[in-house]
Amino acid sequence: MTLDTPAVQTPATDSTSAALYRLNGVTRTYSQKGREVTALVGVDLEIEAGDFVTIQGPTGGGKSTLLQLLGALDRPSTGSVHLGELDIATADNRRLGRIRAHEIGFVFQGFNLIPTLTASENVDMALEPLRLPATERAERVSDALRRVGLAERADHRPGELSGGQQQRVAIARAIVKRPRVLLADEPTGNLDESMRDEILGVLQRLNDDGLTLIMVTHDSAVARRARRRLRLEKGVVRDITR
Repeated sequence: MTLDTPAVQTPATDSTSAALYRLNGVTRTYSQKGREVTALVGVDLEIEAGDFVTIQGPTGGGKSTLLQLLGALDRPSTGSVHLGELDIATADNRRLGRIRAHEIGFVFQGFNLIPTLTASENVDMALEPLRLPATERAERVSDALRRVGLAERADHRPGELSGGQQQRVAIARAIVKRPRVLLADEPTGNLDESMRDEILGVLQRLNDDGLTLIMVTHDSAVARRARRRLRLEKGVVRDITR
């Protein structure tokens, strides 16, 4: 895979596509050192199921805040954030916890792996809240590692893996619960160019298989791989898809 040829830039429009996320009038304000800070300003946004969306913008522009709202880790100050039929703004904490455990996968710039556990054991930890039978857990872990190309490294600990392989373990951990959406915050930020391409290839294949992918990135070469590109600056979202 190379980054010279961007992916198709037109969102899917077939009759089976549907909005996975619907944001209406979303504002997020918070207090910082005694003053009010506005991170998001009246955001209206729809993201279709199966889409691949990247979010760019300057530091402090609201990208992390938006990702936290999409991940049910935060609530808007005003407006609504629907994931399917659920409004994250009004759902109780128990429901949001179930949504995070079952329906949303997270990948971050840091791999956040437990160094004393093997790749399989790190991935298996994401299944704890699901209370699945042991045989199904083992099957899911094996399948997730296979999908990211690490079946042969299942018994290796993080210190025995390259940076790119560790990030693939983190991706396997995010997809093992078979979520509706994968939220990735600078997933290639700690990697060199060859490892970046490796991880993008994994993420692209997952999206090709139907997983909705929403990624924050500072790297324009990464952003160009997406079907849809958003820019978030001073709390305002613009669609910059070309």
